[in-house]
Amino acid sequence: MRHDTPVEKLSLSDLAGEHAELAREYLRLLLAAKRKDAADLVVKAVEQGVPVKDVYLRVFQPVLYEIGHLWQHNVVSVAQEHYCTAATQFTMSLLYQHIFTGKKTGRCFVGCCVGGELHEIGMRMVTDFFEMEGWDTYYMGASTPDEDVIRTIIDQKANVVGISVTMTFHLHLVGRLILRIRSRQECRNVKIMVGGYPFLANHQLWRGVGAHAFATDASQAIEVAGFLLEDGRRS
Repeated sequence: MRHDTPVEKLSLSDLAGEHAELAREYLRLLLAAKRKDAADLVVKAVEQGVPVKDVYLRVFQPVLYEIGHLWQHNVVSVAQEHYCTAATQFTMSLLYQHIFTGKKTGRCFVGCCVGGELHEIGMRMVTDFFEMEGWDTYYMGASTPDEDVIRTIIDQKANVVGISVTMTFHLHLVGRLILRIRSRQECRNVKIMVGGYPFLANHQLWRGVGAHAFATDASQAIEVAGFLLEDGRRS
């Protein structure tokens, strides 16, 4: 952030709705480089009853969108954007004691990002949502070779695979990975779901890369996965 732009003067208009004050304070602490205070704020909120899912969707997601917006408008630097993302990943790790609880469904979700994607946190959030719903999960992040992804799908006996992409010029990598997955006999029953900015911009794009469906966020991903497993291919 520019040295002449106080945190208090930032426009936080996008952080509205439920838990808006929590989101605003979390953002302020991050931009002030107070990672521990930001993490403590969120952990305390969860301990006081705010659902982890609400924190993900109403705090982390809009705050990271806002930080991206501030970066695009040259209000914060790349270094600050990376710092805020890393700090949020740290905070997420502190919430895992509240995530890895509950009954298991016997289903498995494998999540990954294609190419050298730097914004992996969206797929990590999706994976955590599946974990909170009782799924076994396996999160691989970005830059995992296609064959290793396929081997993981087979070894973990995955029911659903989630593939995320942020940059449009990586779409061909999504199509290539999906083609390779669907060409393997061992993966014939696996459902493939995609997500990320290009699919939000064009809601029919998932068909072009050969996926079974797409989801707009972590909450919808759970619904779509259930639909795919219960009713087959999305039409």
